[in-house]
Amino acid sequence: MRPALLCLSTAAIVLSAVAQDDPVFRENVQLVRILATVKDQSGALVGSLEKGDFEVRDNGVVQQVSVFERQTDQPLSVAVLIDNSGSTAKDLKYETDSVTRFVHVLLKESNPADAVALYSFNWEIVKQRGFTRNVPSIERALRSLRGDAGTSLYDAILLASRDIEDRQGRKVLVVVTDGGDTTSHSDFQRATEAAQLADAVIYPVLVVPITNEVGRNVGGENALTTISERTGGRVFAPSLGAALDQAFDQIIHDLRTQYLLAFYPKNVPPTQDRFHTLQISLADPQLQVKARNGYYGEALAAASGARMTSDPDGNSVRKPGKPPPPKPPIKRSSQN
Repeated sequence: MRPALLCLSTAAIVLSAVAQDDPVFRENVQLVRILATVKDQSGALVGSLEKGDFEVRDNGVVQQVSVFERQTDQPLSVAVLIDNSGSTAKDLKYETDSVTRFVHVLLKESNPADAVALYSFNWEIVKQRGFTRNVPSIERALRSLRGDAGTSLYDAILLASRDIEDRQGRKVLVVVTDGGDTTSHSDFQRATEAAQLADAVIYPVLVVPITNEVGRNVGGENALTTISERTGGRVFAPSLGAALDQAFDQIIHDLRTQYLLAFYPKNVPPTQDRFHTLQISLADPQLQVKARNGYYGEALAAASGARMTSDPDGNSVRKPGKPPPPKPPIKRSSQN
């Protein structure tokens, strides 16, 4: 009886300690990966830093970087999302020609595991090609595109993010569009969350031939700027022709000069929000770093079967636990 009573007494002490209001720190076994690009004051990429030059904070808590690679050659999966809505019809040939050249250069001298997928979106999303290294196949799909009404931009980002989520290595979405969303089932918040969950970096290429704000979807352009900043990418706003090719060249240059940092979250107190804020800083204040601003991890609400989300103003809202909403429809190319 005495050993049994001792066990019960010990259990009571443990339960009492857990019941107190002291913060509970959990060590998450999830490896959080961060792709970062660094530039100097002139805008030139810097690729020679060491692990000690970076500091990573998770919800304000300094983390130990467990994995560090300079100019990482980890396998690269790039999903190209091209807007073939009615408003892009007259410029579509220029865009597809530039995308073709981009894919050729990207896969020419790369890791043999690198691959590209192609999606088109107007009122519907078509997965033209799954991840492949077959450049002629992608080129044929690009030549077959025709403009049609509607722009399901957020649906396209959400679906491509879910497709790329289980890929190994680096994950990138290149979104070629002329602006805002008009026909998506999803919204900005869901699209951004899907990209964050997939660890995908988003590079929007905004092909906007109109230079003044009249006739442009400035709100849509600002939304894409925000989603790129949150995932560690950057926006390009080229004109057609040589400037468009230069934008794709810059994306390739970024991808070849990326740092990979990864850590196991430690001593981070869970909050009522699944979203963990990341802060990446450099020892040299003259340099600027671009990287994702957070990830989705553990939250206090998980224990009660509820989930935390945010309203349009960014306020946390508690909702009953329920399965995620259904995916918007996607059409797959018969040649895929």
